[in-house]
Amino acid sequence: MVDLRHMRTLLAAGVLFAGLAAVPVLGAGDDEQFVYSGFAGAPLTLDGTAVITPSGLLELTNGTAQLKGHAVHPAPLRFRRSPGGGPVRSFSASFVFGIIPAYADLSGHGIVFFVGNNSFSAALPSQYLGFLNDKNNGNASNHIFGVELDTIRSTEFNDPNDNHVGIDVNSLTSAAVTPAGYYDDGAGGAFRNLTLISAKPMQVWVDYDGESTQINVFLAPFKMAKPSKPLVSATQNLSDVLVDPAYVGFSSATGTVKSVHYVLGWSFAMDGPAPAINLAALPKLPRFGPKPRSKVMEIVLPIATAATVLAVVAVAVVLVRRRLKYAELREDWEVEFGPHRFTYKDLFDATEGFKTKRLLGIGGFGRVYKGVLPKSKLEIAVKRVSHESRQGIKEFVAEVVSIGRLRHRNLVQLLGYCRRKGELLLVYDYMPNGSLDKYLYGGGKDKEDDKAKPTPTLDWAQRFRIVKGVASGLLYIHEDWEQVVIHRDVKASNVLLDADMNARLGDFGLARLYDHGADPQTTHVVGTMGYLAPELARSGKATPLTDVFAFGAFILEVVCGRRPVEQAMADDNRMMLVDWVLEHWQEGTLAEVVDGRLEGKYDADEAVLALKLGLLCSHPLPGARPSMRQVMQYLDGDMPFPELTPAHLSFSMLALMRSEGFDSFVMSASHASTSTALSVGTMTGLSGGR
Repeated sequence: MVDLRHMRTLLAAGVLFAGLAAVPVLGAGDDEQFVYSGFAGAPLTLDGTAVITPSGLLELTNGTAQLKGHAVHPAPLRFRRSPGGGPVRSFSASFVFGIIPAYADLSGHGIVFFVGNNSFSAALPSQYLGFLNDKNNGNASNHIFGVELDTIRSTEFNDPNDNHVGIDVNSLTSAAVTPAGYYDDGAGGAFRNLTLISAKPMQVWVDYDGESTQINVFLAPFKMAKPSKPLVSATQNLSDVLVDPAYVGFSSATGTVKSVHYVLGWSFAMDGPAPAINLAALPKLPRFGPKPRSKVMEIVLPIATAATVLAVVAVAVVLVRRRLKYAELREDWEVEFGPHRFTYKDLFDATEGFKTKRLLGIGGFGRVYKGVLPKSKLEIAVKRVSHESRQGIKEFVAEVVSIGRLRHRNLVQLLGYCRRKGELLLVYDYMPNGSLDKYLYGGGKDKEDDKAKPTPTLDWAQRFRIVKGVASGLLYIHEDWEQVVIHRDVKASNVLLDADMNARLGDFGLARLYDHGADPQTTHVVGTMGYLAPELARSGKATPLTDVFAFGAFILEVVCGRRPVEQAMADDNRMMLVDWVLEHWQEGTLAEVVDGRLEGKYDADEAVLALKLGLLCSHPLPGARPSMRQVMQYLDGDMPFPELTPAHLSFSMLALMRSEGFDSFVMSASHASTSTALSVGTMTGLSGGR
């Protein structure tokens, strides 16, 4: 007879073994190696969006835009044999990951496996991957090493493409980087491409040799053996980088494009190869895309297709008419811009046929509609710009696509375009809180129920953050991007507010691009009265300093809650905001110009700094204005503001504008709203004057 007690003991042992499948396996008597074959019950330290799902997946991001997540092994590890120093020991890591993209060909941003400190409170999302930020990127004091799996090309970090693997040492500018793929041992070492956002699991191996200081990174499809040749290598003595003890873990982040990043399994070891992950025990990635067809469908589908041929012929006329309804303009030269091209049908469906209830606003260049893409459910804003077929359209679209590569947290992301008959459609990220001028001057309206609602007053902290945000965006396009971008229409109505009331500079319809070090060409004078620099009437050259002038007017507008130019009841009696602020400074009553709706609840030092900076940026002499980098240093407190008196800035802007010739061709325009754009043709802007 079978011993029942013995059976119960065996059964209990089996249950216990199954329950430990996802618990880390430690080395004998220490914690120098571990393996997670799934993460159910794993004691990881998580922050941000990182969670462990019920199925045992480590989910680093959850599809929310502009957020970051981290997962760290709970105990720090000793990377040196001697507590007081010595070289960093050899180590190896292996992990299985998967990225579920928002679209089949677009995702953001990626995953970093790191060794170093575990403090990421100041790290930024988007291109910084929740790993570093714009202040500490490249600093030797970071003491951190990482391997990035990046799905967005960031030109400021010299990324080769939007699908690459890099070795990072204290910086997101990789010490070594290469397109994602592997060398296939079964095909004589031939290189095979891999798409990081394929929504399929892949395995990574990271090896560091403490003697040779060689770092090797391998990538392969799921369940394939580790290739013999590494994908990317670098020689880097990590003894000069890491401090002891150090943490190991993962960092990930999203940008404007939402995606989900997963780790399925993970192992690590000191002084030897990482333990093998039990691939059969790993949880499954969520399904992405349509379900695969069954074998039965593969047989039935051809028969059903043949049976419906007659029906297809019967409705051919209907299909032709439908195609004409959504007909687009496509030319051979647009092939290179394919990923940025939206179909007219998708935009038509997203906006419910461009219905009036979807209308967000009307500007000098067309109407803007809110939309929701039918497949991805991404909220977008679609601007319809009328145009006529002309020789410059190719250059115009090329620059639209170029500006679409601008990626900054204080710029509205241009996602792409569509051309149809006599119009161009530009697709942007949707900003749920609308434009800044609505909050400065009222007139807000709830688009869902079409009922007027009182617009809330922005408090001082929000206003000052908006000023700094727009300044940061201008610094990026003037100095930090691969080309110089002159916006040419900086104003409150072109500053949009996201869900967190952060400022995003938008509407690059008048922008011009040129290479760093090149001389900008003369072009038409375009922009909005009150923001136009005086020298534009003489030279016609838009430069970064003409944007600085407009930014100065914008600062005064935000602080004072008044438009740069206000029309009095009597004809030709206009008040320039910059003159009004300067007069109060001369009279010692500068506090009286601050928006009365704040009811005195503001930081007096910040307000005085903002007002004086607005006047300095609005100086009629270009050489007297600061650059946007200096502006950011003043706003961040990194540079003391120069000692100025009203005499330094004593000028009458209204008289100056008249003397420069603005009065005859600009000031005759309607001044009822600062959103009136003074432009020559609806297509002037990106292609104009190049």
